[in-house]
Amino acid sequence: MTPRRLPWPRSLAGQMALLVALALFVAQAINLALLLRERSSFRVAQASRPAAFRLADAIDQEASGRRIAPDRGRVRVAARSPITADMDPQPEMAREIRTQLDEFGVRMRRVEVAIAPPGTYKVPLSRFERRMAARHGPEPLPESIVIAAQQPGGRWLVLAGGLPRGDTRLFWRLLAQTLILYGMVLLPVLWVARRISRPLRELAAAARAYSPRTPPRALEEDGPPDVAAVIAAFNALSLRVTAMLDEKDRMLGAIGHDLRTPLAALRVRIESVEDEQDRARMADTIAEMNRTLEDILSLARLGRPSEPETEVDLAALVDAVVEDFRDLGDDVTFEEAERLRMRLRPSLIRRAVRNLIENAVKYAGAAEVSLRAEAASAAIVVADRGPGIPADRLDDVFGAFIRLETSRNRETGGIGLGLALARAIVEEAGGAIVLAAREGGGLVATITLPRG
Repeated sequence: MTPRRLPWPRSLAGQMALLVALALFVAQAINLALLLRERSSFRVAQASRPAAFRLADAIDQEASGRRIAPDRGRVRVAARSPITADMDPQPEMAREIRTQLDEFGVRMRRVEVAIAPPGTYKVPLSRFERRMAARHGPEPLPESIVIAAQQPGGRWLVLAGGLPRGDTRLFWRLLAQTLILYGMVLLPVLWVARRISRPLRELAAAARAYSPRTPPRALEEDGPPDVAAVIAAFNALSLRVTAMLDEKDRMLGAIGHDLRTPLAALRVRIESVEDEQDRARMADTIAEMNRTLEDILSLARLGRPSEPETEVDLAALVDAVVEDFRDLGDDVTFEEAERLRMRLRPSLIRRAVRNLIENAVKYAGAAEVSLRAEAASAAIVVADRGPGIPADRLDDVFGAFIRLETSRNRETGGIGLGLALARAIVEEAGGAIVLAAREGGGLVATITLPRG
């Protein structure tokens, strides 16, 4: 099973905002860790300093004649340490209390500190605390801190109290600070990123919409200097491409004119050839050269057709192409179809259909043409019973100047431009052309054109 990827914004503004948000989050997380560490040190000091002072004070008072009792007072005497194995030891706090007792001049053999779970140790209360508990009820302490110090003589002094609570307000203050930072930083970042990405989006849209059929539209050179430089380069490039295409069209027109003229002269001169068979072969060769020239020029001019789109009856258009073949004596049939109004370039579509039928007639001797109309598309189907094409070569025949020697020899004529030109015409119209093996032998060519 392929693991699901985490969502990642695809736009420039979204990625910049996410990166800044992650950076802010990491910075605030580090800040929180430092603050928690500082608060932890403060809590240790807050609990250890009063405890060390009380222990030192109790020892001083005992030296003055006031005995430390085992059952009353904040500091009590005990025969052994009350810290048990189920309590959480606090060695850091123990070291801090020993250090402070040393500063007070009080020497202890051992100092132990542990946190007792709720309800496992009864914390002695002062007289004031007992009065407040009797009046309002005792305030529940979630945890108790137990401090036991062993004197050099072996006696234990015990001090217990409530563990200072963590400051939950710190978290909320940090959260509010983070939200304020997000608002102050992310909003300007989003604004800047959108300002940068807007001209880039327009540039991408202009590049996708570029068509040699229409004059290029210069984009406004907006945004930061780097982005404006890219837009200026695109404007210059589109002008150069359009100029090159114009030059190509002029060159093709000149080539077509220069080649048609000698071909026409040859066509006139062969009339003086006495041998009728030779004259027919020469005429066929000149006609083939004319068709090849037309195919080459048509293929080179695709993308910049001079013919506008017109609403035509596709069924009538296909029927007219079929009739042209019938007039030449070819065995081509067409299933009658209902009228189908579509907007297209009729001469180009007629050329594509004619090339498919011509291909079927050349290699199968006959063709069956049909038209299928669907809700969103129309399909022109040309089927034959010829030798067909190997399945692994069905797509290769659409390449220019490609001929499969296994089923197409030089006696059939052509240089392999018919199918290439048909595909180029259909794809220029937004459709697709597909070849498939026909059940029972032969080939089926299907032109699919979008409706609307």
